Amino acid sequence: MKNLKNLLLLLFIAFFVSNCSTTKKTSSHKIIKPEIVEAEELYVPHIKAERKTFFKGSEAEDRWVDSVYSQMPLNERIGQLFMVAAYSNKNEEHFSSLDKLVSDYKIGGLIFFQGGPSRQAKLTNRFQSKSKLPLFIGIDAEWGLSMRLDSTYRFPWNMTLGAIRDLKLIERVGEQMGKETKRMGIHFNFAPVIDINTNPLNPIIGNRSFGEDKKNVTDRAIALMTGVQNQGVFSTGKHFPGHGDTSTDSHHTLPMVNFSRERIENVELYPYKRMFDEGLESVMVAHLNVPSLEPRENYPTSLSYNVVTDLLQKEMQFEGLIFTDALNMKGASSFKKPGDIDLEAFLAGNDILLFAENVPIAVEKITQAYNDSIISDDRIAQSVKKILHYKFKAGLNKYKPVELNNIVSDINPVDNVSLQYQLYENAITVLKNNNDVLPIKNLETKIAYVKLGDDSNTPFVSTLKKYTEVTEIELNSVDSLNIQLKNFDLVILGFHKSDKAWKKHDFTDKELQLIQEIAKNNKVILDVFAKPYSLIPVTDFSEIEGLIISYQNGDIAQEVSAELIFGAIEAKGVLPVSINDNFKFNDGLSTEKVDRLGFTTPENVGMSSSKLAEIETYAKKAIDGKMAPGMQILVARKGKVVYQKSFGYHTYKKQTKVQNSDIYDVASVTKMVSTLPNVMQLYDKGKVNLDTRLGEMLPLFKSTNKDSISFKELLSHNARLQAWEPFYKETLDIDKCPADKYYSLFYKKGFTKQVAENLYIRDDYQDTIMKKIVDSKLLPKKEYKYSDFTFIILKDYLEKATGKSIDELSTQHFFKPLGMNNTMYNPLRKFDMSVIPPTDDDTYFRHATIQGYVHDMEAAMEGGIAGHAGIFSNAMDIAKMMQLFLNKGTYSGKQYFSPETFDVFNTRYFETEGSRRGLGFDKPQLGKEGPTCGCVSSKSFGHTGFTGTMAWADPETEIIYIFLSNRTFPDSNAANKLSKENIREDIQRIIQEAIIK
Repeated sequence: MKNLKNLLLLLFIAFFVSNCSTTKKTSSHKIIKPEIVEAEELYVPHIKAERKTFFKGSEAEDRWVDSVYSQMPLNERIGQLFMVAAYSNKNEEHFSSLDKLVSDYKIGGLIFFQGGPSRQAKLTNRFQSKSKLPLFIGIDAEWGLSMRLDSTYRFPWNMTLGAIRDLKLIERVGEQMGKETKRMGIHFNFAPVIDINTNPLNPIIGNRSFGEDKKNVTDRAIALMTGVQNQGVFSTGKHFPGHGDTSTDSHHTLPMVNFSRERIENVELYPYKRMFDEGLESVMVAHLNVPSLEPRENYPTSLSYNVVTDLLQKEMQFEGLIFTDALNMKGASSFKKPGDIDLEAFLAGNDILLFAENVPIAVEKITQAYNDSIISDDRIAQSVKKILHYKFKAGLNKYKPVELNNIVSDINPVDNVSLQYQLYENAITVLKNNNDVLPIKNLETKIAYVKLGDDSNTPFVSTLKKYTEVTEIELNSVDSLNIQLKNFDLVILGFHKSDKAWKKHDFTDKELQLIQEIAKNNKVILDVFAKPYSLIPVTDFSEIEGLIISYQNGDIAQEVSAELIFGAIEAKGVLPVSINDNFKFNDGLSTEKVDRLGFTTPENVGMSSSKLAEIETYAKKAIDGKMAPGMQILVARKGKVVYQKSFGYHTYKKQTKVQNSDIYDVASVTKMVSTLPNVMQLYDKGKVNLDTRLGEMLPLFKSTNKDSISFKELLSHNARLQAWEPFYKETLDIDKCPADKYYSLFYKKGFTKQVAENLYIRDDYQDTIMKKIVDSKLLPKKEYKYSDFTFIILKDYLEKATGKSIDELSTQHFFKPLGMNNTMYNPLRKFDMSVIPPTDDDTYFRHATIQGYVHDMEAAMEGGIAGHAGIFSNAMDIAKMMQLFLNKGTYSGKQYFSPETFDVFNTRYFETEGSRRGLGFDKPQLGKEGPTCGCVSSKSFGHTGFTGTMAWADPETEIIYIFLSNRTFPDSNAANKLSKENIREDIQRIIQEAIIK
């Protein structure tokens, strides 16, 4: 063993002498070496015979480097070693100081910090124009440019990416980062962080790490690096040799990493070994105290020859660029003064000195060291030529200024948002799912939501409410909460903390107590929008039924998490770190996906966001042209809502903006979303068939001129029925006001059906209406003629066949189980008038502003509950019914009627006679005139409404289109400009044109 030690010592001395020889002078700088350890303990790196490279060299590169280097005087060579901090949010004094460093000291690069993209791009061009040799531009963009710049896109933290199993998604993150940094004229992204965060209390790494497992971290770091470097931008792995298991922050002090050499080689160095083989181009060396690598007490690794040269370059054979971590950080700057620290870092073997505090002094110190033969020509050439090689690889031999036009839009592509949805769909992790509490299948479950934390929760709650009714409960004392929660079946606790990397994500003591107390008395789902480590103080998870880690509190994370809770997506994520003994790395439960509408970007379902943005032009045209004061527009494809926006106001007075949650009088769309599905269920059960006669359905019609009308003719509007009848006119007095014979100004026996505010009609007047329909004349010719009588009749049939009112039928059979909690007749029984746009200033019947009461006069005379009108709803709720139809009778895993029944109703039976209609469904026009753009398939179906509404779905493209407005306000008798100008149809055309695959 002693002979082996001596042999190794001789080999080491020979290697050291050969590498430190100079062409000019002999170095007298004393290098303190660690004692040589036993041979069996020595690190033997596994080096691939041929490492992958993203930036292949060439003879042209070699010639350029040699040519440039040979023409550089010493001061310019030394200047290349410095990458100086730049801020685009500072003043001209700062910029001028950088001008001087570029012009006078020939610095090699700039690392940009806070500012904005346009300002930084302009400054980049300014500084590059003053530099004799083009500058390197670097940036810390670990989660995208937004880590440093405003007006830029923020990707998830590494910790969030660590939960994703699909590495291709992480590579795509790298690609997007690479594209954006390259567009900004940036050559180095100081990412990825490849520290293995084995210390949950690490104050500076934490969310910046992919997790605690070395393989998991490395796989994801390689994927991110590959994406970045494929775009021609250099990745910089950090913080070598490993900052993951520290309890202090190197920005403020020198952290200790007190592990054996063997442990460091097996854990901290593992990612570097693999990443070097996979082509990592540069490394950042951390300011750490690692006694097993550097025996000098409290000696930073960034200044250690043993670490930077012996370990990194010689043993691990890394040939890429080596950066120090920022030299202004206390982990290094407390060790030596400016200038001295730069010299020490260069002597250690670093190529680029990052964030030098005083370049003039540092240049002076390095020059003096050269003159004193401490630094050799070869040592300078080693780093400077390497820098020049990388400048060639970055294209700086043919430098072009950053193009300023469209830079903000270019670095914020819509692809980022699309990718973000996919990332959170794959990251969000379910850790507990007792009794299959997730997903929530029964939408009639009474759900309460309680907010914990101090950050925004709006996207989460608003998305939860798109699925079903969710009641927000204010966070008070435990006792008051338990009293309020008694009436609920389920409680969702959302823990929302700031989505900033270095903010505290801890529960308060009060919140920890509340979680335990609420869970004892209620079925609870806890959803944590913060790092997993925030759960460490939770001592008991036994009473918590469902536990979700959503990792971050961004809008998309909140939206996607709500989707998971209701089953629109399945859980796919796994835990990147352990949480005490409760949950371990790689824990993660899958959950069931049910066929409910979800949310994403158009691109994720093969549509174009930019094309759909043109919808706004038509909405504006309608509002400016006073075709409607406001509207809701929704587009869904392949089960995902991709566009949901509201425009304008409730009235032209512009006092109340339209919100997505507002509810509109949908007029004749009532036929399709209320009456028709109930009729389809009876057909499905064999209660009626296509040939069933009206006289069989309702004895009232027996032995009348309508007795033999078939079910098929009735629903196809081919039954020779009159279009409509102004029934209300016969109930007006001589002054054209509601006559006392038929109306009461207050609710009383016999007058319980409300027509408007302070106006009630006789309960038996519906019999009069039905008799008038029975006695009405048939049209002379059997042809297509749209008639409200059809659905007035069908409502009467449904109620007599089932013994239930149509509002009860629709609510119980469809609205409640579908989660259509904003859909109902007579909405003022539940909603405030302020969320319901008015439909008319009625001067001919009710003599009042019609708001919250059905606009249709006949429906009003039925107390607001009719078969042809009366439903109030919003676009999201209507979309659920349309998705049920697209699914041919199923939604949320429940079958409402058979696919065969849907096909029967979506068929044209009188097309040869010129009728475009299906059974109850409207269909695209057969000629030029009709309800659609003329660009949807013949399989498509839907309905329009008098108040300016439209709901349409196309099975071929899987698209749903909802348009709701109150175009009838303030005068429903005015010309229908919305229809004449084809606004709804033109929007539908835009939607079709937005399909890209």
